[in-house]
Amino acid sequence: MMKRFKIWRYKEGERPLVHLGPMYKRKYDMEGYFIDEIEREEIPFRAKHPDEAHMFFLPFSVAFIVDYVYEPIITREDYHPDRLQQIVMDYVTVMAHKYPYWNRTNGADHFMVSCHDWGRKISVRHSELYKNFVRVLCNANTSEGFEPRRDVSLPQVFLQSGEPGPSNLVHQSPRSRRILAFYAGGAHGLIRAILLHHWKGKDNKVQVYETVPESMNYTALIEHSKFCLCPSGTEVATPRVVEAIYAGCVPVIISDNYTLPLSDVLNWSQFSVNIAVAKIPEIKTILQAIPYKEYLKMQKRVLKVQRHFVLNKPAKPLM
Repeated sequence: MMKRFKIWRYKEGERPLVHLGPMYKRKYDMEGYFIDEIEREEIPFRAKHPDEAHMFFLPFSVAFIVDYVYEPIITREDYHPDRLQQIVMDYVTVMAHKYPYWNRTNGADHFMVSCHDWGRKISVRHSELYKNFVRVLCNANTSEGFEPRRDVSLPQVFLQSGEPGPSNLVHQSPRSRRILAFYAGGAHGLIRAILLHHWKGKDNKVQVYETVPESMNYTALIEHSKFCLCPSGTEVATPRVVEAIYAGCVPVIISDNYTLPLSDVLNWSQFSVNIAVAKIPEIKTILQAIPYKEYLKMQKRVLKVQRHFVLNKPAKPLM
């Protein structure tokens, strides 16, 4: 596959809005990482000529457009996606007039990558133009127009120690995992607020914190938990899913309308638990009802799928 599949990265445009992305900005890391990696000439899936390409990458960064075009925000009216939409529209128009590739498929073999919340808003304006365009998004929210049959859900990953590569989290044995379920984080969004309301500081088995006490360690809590609660925040995607997988902790997805990454090739029901938002008060009952032998199978599968979520630099094929 790696030898056959080729991507052409358009060369037009100047940094920082194009050919550069955010690195080490936490929730936007994957956007910057992808752009940075595809800019390297030596990567094996880069097409040497656009005629040999299967897909075409539009290398603009939504996160950097927001940073450099919109800052500083003075009034509420300043924070409107019209300027972002116009910049992308201008870029696509130039590429469509300069080359034949967009027009021959109406953009069906072109794609963008974004982990910014506004990534989905690019195609709101001029929707007819973008109806075939592939969006690779961290915020894969079907209620906001994400189309699983066309778009791609990208895992949201925080770069470990500022650099991609295997996680250094310790994989504790299942017997060492004394905590049934764990979550720590702010009440960003309705789902997290509901979770904190029902479980914050109320149960030793389901340990939920808004802020981890100074006497405890966040990483150690994850490593000693059987299940890691992964509620959506203000957006559906959360880096806690990959964080849990790195730690060998079975992720518990608490979200509405979230298309999970790699769901076309990975059976998430085999290594994660999905709990509806309405069932948040029943988290303990649901997780305790899972037989220990079934938990062991799920945890083993978590370790098996870890390789699909490891970031390598330079990129390398999955063997």
